[in-house]
Amino acid sequence: MAGPLVGPFPAGVDPDSYDRLRRRILWRMPAGIYLLGSAAGARRNLMTHNLAVQVATEPKLLAVAVRVDAVTHELVQAGRVFSLCFLKREDRALVRGFTKPVAEGPGPGMLGGVEVRSGTTGAPLVVQAAAWLECEVRHELALGDHTLFVGEVVDCSAPDEEADVLRMEDTRLNYGG
Repeated sequence: MAGPLVGPFPAGVDPDSYDRLRRRILWRMPAGIYLLGSAAGARRNLMTHNLAVQVATEPKLLAVAVRVDAVTHELVQAGRVFSLCFLKREDRALVRGFTKPVAEGPGPGMLGGVEVRSGTTGAPLVVQAAAWLECEVRHELALGDHTLFVGEVVDCSAPDEEADVLRMEDTRLNYGG
C-alpha cells in the first residue's frame, strides 16, 4: 500500500495526477543514454550521460554519477541542480554533439545547436525531449573519478510520453571502466 504523496509539487498542479506522471516517467527509465543538464549562475551545460538511476521512491530521488573533471560536475556542485532529458530514439544523433562541453547558440535559446529552455531550477531542458526530470541536489558522494549526485525530483514533464526513448544500444557509443 502506497503512503501519502510526497512533494514538492509545482504550483497549480493536481498532486495525484502529477505524482502518477512522475512515477510513469521514472518507471520508463531504461538503461539508457540521456542529456544531463546543469546550471550555476549564468553558466549552463548539457552532456551525454548514461550513469543515472532512480534510488528512492519516497521522496523521488535520482542519482547521477559525473566525472570530477567534467564541466557538468563543476556546475552541478555549484548550482545544486540538474536535469535529465530523455531523448527519442529517432534523435540519437543529438548525443554525439554533447560529449564535450558545449557553447551557447548559435541562435537565441540554443545550447550546442539544440533548442533549450530553462527549467524551474534553471537547469537547461531540451525542447524536443520526450520527457525530462528536474532535480535539486540532496546528497553528494565522492566515488573515485566520479561524484554521485542524488537529487530530488522537483519538476517533470513528458511532452511525448508514448515515444520510444533512446537507449545505449541505439548508439555506437559506449562508456565504462
